[in-house]
Amino acid sequence: MEMYDNKEIFQKSWDKNYLSEELIQAQWAEFVELKKVITELYQRKKTPLSILDIGIGNARIAKHLSGIPEMWDMVDSFDGTDNAEACVILSRQTAKELKIDDKVAVYLEDAINLDKWKKKYDIIIITWFTAGNFYPDNFNFESYNPSEKRFDLSKNEKFEIIFSNLYKLLRSGGEIVIGACYIDNDKTRLKQEHSYKKMGMTIITDAKDSFTATKEGFWSQRFTEEKIRNYLSFVETEKISFNSLDTYDYAMQVRIKK
Repeated sequence: MEMYDNKEIFQKSWDKNYLSEELIQAQWAEFVELKKVITELYQRKKTPLSILDIGIGNARIAKHLSGIPEMWDMVDSFDGTDNAEACVILSRQTAKELKIDDKVAVYLEDAINLDKWKKKYDIIIITWFTAGNFYPDNFNFESYNPSEKRFDLSKNEKFEIIFSNLYKLLRSGGEIVIGACYIDNDKTRLKQEHSYKKMGMTIITDAKDSFTATKEGFWSQRFTEEKIRNYLSFVETEKISFNSLDTYDYAMQVRIKK
């Protein structure tokens, strides 16, 4: 079962009554910064862009881009993937209702399998903390006990494989944009835990872990700039840049250029 296959959790994840103010504001902060990246690449390329949205969720990015004609005119195609069928159904429905399904296509696909894709993109986006959801396959949600053995995240093979494959899908001059990822510090950890508890979940990690996980199968990793660079060792250091999304060290945007 994937994170959003639980119907109750799926509904709460989009319900603002269950979302913290930090999460809600991070959505808008990353969207403002994403518009700047799209505009920058469009002006450089001088033709509409092909976009791939990993973990499209409820098609929030496509919805808001299409609501601004000047932005939507910069988009040639908008493909989205998600490994949760409920998200795929919701996104397709949203695209149809907004009459943007001429540009938007949504696929049920796990990000780990994108090495099989042939299409190339100008921008690949991973928004609203999705990059932190790529947990290693050997993590056991049912039995994890940090007091017995702490999970080592000095490497995260799944994260590295996914981003290596995505980098290969970029056209020359393109970018991967991690719209928002959690910054690793204790205040952010407590805010993550509060959000999960508000949705009725049980935390199984502690203060020494660099990720927050729940018994219900949710996982979200926090990052430092150093850890991102280590995970993305196949990218030249100068092609990775970081942009804070707030003034309280909660979330940052990462741009990975090719």
